[in-house]
Amino acid sequence: MTEATTRGDLTPPAVDFLAAVRIEPEVTALRPDYRAFVLVAEGLRPGGPDGWSEALLAGAESAAAAADAPHVLDWAEAFRAFGAKPQRTRPSVAALLRRVPELPRVDRLTDAYNAVSVRFGIPIGGEDLDAYRGALRLARARGDEPFETTASGEPVVEHPEPGEVVWRDDAGVTCRRWNWRQCTRTRLTTSTTRAVFVFDALGSLPDAELAAAGEAFSTALAEGNPGVRLASRVLRGVS
Repeated sequence: MTEATTRGDLTPPAVDFLAAVRIEPEVTALRPDYRAFVLVAEGLRPGGPDGWSEALLAGAESAAAAADAPHVLDWAEAFRAFGAKPQRTRPSVAALLRRVPELPRVDRLTDAYNAVSVRFGIPIGGEDLDAYRGALRLARARGDEPFETTASGEPVVEHPEPGEVVWRDDAGVTCRRWNWRQCTRTRLTTSTTRAVFVFDALGSLPDAELAAAGEAFSTALAEGNPGVRLASRVLRGVS
């Protein structure tokens, strides 16, 4: 673990949450090169898309990473390693890059991390810290964990495939297939003021590039959310 950005003082529960995030050994065994930059933010300004988020997206659309960059293509192999088909369930960054130069506009916080994801070619997820139950960890699924999502506009509960790599907490899966799809329970909303953001990295992405992406996002959050409090960690698996 390496300590990274700190701006302001997080509340004790947020400090504890960040300290408890972990990568389970079975994921490290699958991909020993995996690292995660995890950022916790408090004092965010929620809301729909605005001038700040639009500027970030517009800049990313004109300076997006290459869809065939090694650290983008690495994710297809990572998905295959646990049985997923990357052409059917694309890694999040690959799906976003396919939409350049017309990225979706969702809300100001989601748009901000999507912009950094596209610019650096790194999968990034953001979720509402207040919706979590227990520690966030990256694990391989048993197959019976609940995953709250929607189908045809209606709420449904699905379950991951056994062995699937998932982010989860004590209440269930928060993101399926490493970074493919986030659940509805913890997703960012236009009311979110406390959030956790996860940047996924594999071996072909240099540590310096992961750090640069984390710093770019931290700086953007500070500029667009006056008074925001931030702290982060870089996680490496322990086998």
